[in-house]
Amino acid sequence: MTAIMHLFGQRRRNLLLLAAAATLGIFLARPAVAQAQGVEAEAVYVLNTFAFLVWGALVMWMSAGFSMLEAGSVRTKNASMICLKNIGLYSIAGLAYYIIGYNLMYGEIVGNFIGTFKVFYGASAEELALLGGEGDAAAVLAADTPYATMSDWFFQMVFVAAAASIVSGALAERVKLWSFFLFVLILTAIIYPIVGAWTWGGGWLDGLGFQDFAGSTIVHSTGGWAALAGILVVGPRLGKFKSDGSVRPTPPSNILIVTLGVFILWLGWFGFNGGSQLALGSAADAIAMSHVLVNTNLAAAAGALAALVASRPIFGRTDLAGGLNGALAGLVSITAGPDIVDHYWAIIIGAIGGVICVAGMKLLEKLRQDDVVGAVPVHLFAGVWGTLAVCIAAGGQFHVQLIGVLAIGAFVFLVSWALWRLIDMTIGARVSPQVERLGQDAGELRIEAYPEFVLMPEEYDDDEEQAVQAAK
Repeated sequence: MTAIMHLFGQRRRNLLLLAAAATLGIFLARPAVAQAQGVEAEAVYVLNTFAFLVWGALVMWMSAGFSMLEAGSVRTKNASMICLKNIGLYSIAGLAYYIIGYNLMYGEIVGNFIGTFKVFYGASAEELALLGGEGDAAAVLAADTPYATMSDWFFQMVFVAAAASIVSGALAERVKLWSFFLFVLILTAIIYPIVGAWTWGGGWLDGLGFQDFAGSTIVHSTGGWAALAGILVVGPRLGKFKSDGSVRPTPPSNILIVTLGVFILWLGWFGFNGGSQLALGSAADAIAMSHVLVNTNLAAAAGALAALVASRPIFGRTDLAGGLNGALAGLVSITAGPDIVDHYWAIIIGAIGGVICVAGMKLLEKLRQDDVVGAVPVHLFAGVWGTLAVCIAAGGQFHVQLIGVLAIGAFVFLVSWALWRLIDMTIGARVSPQVERLGQDAGELRIEAYPEFVLMPEEYDDDEEQAVQAAK
């Protein structure tokens, strides 16, 4: 009996050893099998595509932030118009960039200047075959594009809408709805894509070594230059600058939703900068993306606090609007180089951006230029600073960065100014004085954001309308 038990135990041990060896062999063989079948490459493809879509959706949510910031910054009689402009510009940007903009930016770049004038954009033949059940994943992966074609288009499109939103806030309360929409159409279909072709599309500035990780200049300064051109053509709001040279205060109508808008934009910026890593298929990409998000947050916080401190000597008070814009300026400043390794540089760059923003807000007042939300100091002034700051810790060459800033600035400003002038001379860029006094909600839309409020007449100088026309 003892011998039988011993024999049975020995056989049992042998079976266990055989099973363990087989399991180990399968475990060791699996990576080779997975690699041979392309599973690893497919996982990278899925992760990259997922990152584009999720980060893009977060950037799209910035449209809500712009809407809240602008609607709270204007007087209540113009809040509905702001909402309509923002949903309209996002829709126009999406269609224009799909029909022609993306191909102008990322098509075959002609003369290192502009892409192809080809309408519509779509998925690759391999992707369509896979969707139709006539292809396989191996063919898609063999196309050597590590993400779904339309996920990249979606991520790029939401950046275009962000650039257009900058113009909306600067010209609030006095620009015509359809004149604004016409400008947005040209901006998102042609102007922005040409700037993108020079840089991210592989054009002449990219060849020089111009660096702009997520768009301090390509997105934000482009929107800022377009807004500045509009401000100069359309002129200030009635009553903003009095005939005696003083500035009429126009405080936000709802500082609560302005603050909410800033926080939404801050959140969306994680997608803006984090997604611009353009990959999430390796440990190195994950680490780099983590650095980008941390630097983005640090720069925003430093910008807000620095702006609050600077507002005291500049405005004579601790200015909440300045602090909120300072946070946004910090975000814009770090956007050109958020991939830096040393985090303390993000704090310095963001803080300087916040101070530049507050000083820029005061400068525009001195120059009698009316920017309702401070879009030009936030996106243009801080965008220029951020692009040059790439030279400090992100490896940029100063002369190349300066060439990029000047070339893009000259192109966008001159084309935008000419377009605004053409619009003004044909269909008119500005609403009538009667509509402006009444408010665009009631004057153009026939719907008020706060119908239970009673509109009170505002006092204006007698010669104010003539002064506005002369300033134009």
